[in-house]
Amino acid sequence: MDFIQFVVAMGVLIWGADVLVNQSERIALQFNIPEFIIGATLIALGTSLPEMAASIAASYNGRSQIAIANVIGSNILNITLVLATVFMIAKKINPNRDFFAKDSTWALVPVLVFILMILDGVISRFDAILLLLLMGAYLIFLLQDAKSLLADEVEIDEKEVFSWGRIIPMLFLGLTFVILGAHFTIESASSIAKSFGISEWVIGIIMVSLGTSLPELTVSITAALKGKVDMAIGNIIGSNMANTTVVLGAAALVKPMTINANNYIFDIATMLVATLILVFITANKLYSKPAGISLFIILGLFLNNTIQHI
Repeated sequence: MDFIQFVVAMGVLIWGADVLVNQSERIALQFNIPEFIIGATLIALGTSLPEMAASIAASYNGRSQIAIANVIGSNILNITLVLATVFMIAKKINPNRDFFAKDSTWALVPVLVFILMILDGVISRFDAILLLLLMGAYLIFLLQDAKSLLADEVEIDEKEVFSWGRIIPMLFLGLTFVILGAHFTIESASSIAKSFGISEWVIGIIMVSLGTSLPELTVSITAALKGKVDMAIGNIIGSNMANTTVVLGAAALVKPMTINANNYIFDIATMLVATLILVFITANKLYSKPAGISLFIILGLFLNNTIQHI
C-alpha cells in the first residue's frame, strides 16, 4: 500500500510541477518577464512552502534543532542534488543571465549572515526581522533589474487568449499538487523505510530535508527538460534565499530558536562549501556535467557523514 501511495504521490508531484512551469512561462511571455525572475520569485517562494511549514511547526513545538537542520539540509540538497541533476539532464546549458554578476552572491550572503547569527547560540526575533529584510532587499533588486532588461521579442499565439482568471487557478492547482505530492511522497517513503528497519533519526534528518526539497527538484528538472535553464537555476538560487531568510525568519518570529553550532559544524560547513561552489560555477560559467558530478561528490560526503553519526 505504501509503495502504491509513493508512486501515485510522485505522479501528482510531477504533474503539479509541469502545470506550474507552463503557467509561469505564460506569464513570462505575456509580460516579457525574464524566465529567471519568475523562477527566482514566484516558483522559488512557492516551492519553499514545505520547508516553511515544517520549520514553523517545529519551532512552535520547541523543536528548533529540527527547524534549523531542515533549512541547512534543504540548502545543501538544492545545490548538490537539484542543481547537479539539472546539469546532468539538460541538453544545452547556456543561460541568458550572468548569474555570477547578479545572483550567486545573493545565495552566499544570507548563509554568511546565518553563521554570524548562530555564534551566540540563538536566532532571535530581531535576527528574524533582519533575515526577512534581506529577502525584501533581494526581491527589490530583482524587480529593479527586470525593469532594466531589454526583453527579447516573443511571438505569442494569437489564438491563445491570456486570462488571469485561468492562469491563477492553474498556478494554485499546480502549486497545491506539488506540495501535496511532496508531502505524501515523503510520508510513504518514511513508511517504506520503517518497514525495512531504517532508524527514525535517519528518516527525520535525511528524509525530511529530501522531502521538502522535492518541489525544487521536480520543478527544476521539469524546467530543464523544457530547455528553461534560467528558470531552473533561478528556482534553486531563489529557494536557497527563501530558505535562509523567509523560512528561518518566519520560524524565529514564531519562537526564538536555539542552536549549539558545535554540534552542526560539518553540516554548516557543507552548506557554506556548497554555496561557495555555486558561486565558483557561476563565476566561471561551468554549467556542465563535470560540475554536476563534483556536486554529487559533495552530496555523497554529506550523506555519508550523516549516516555515520546515527
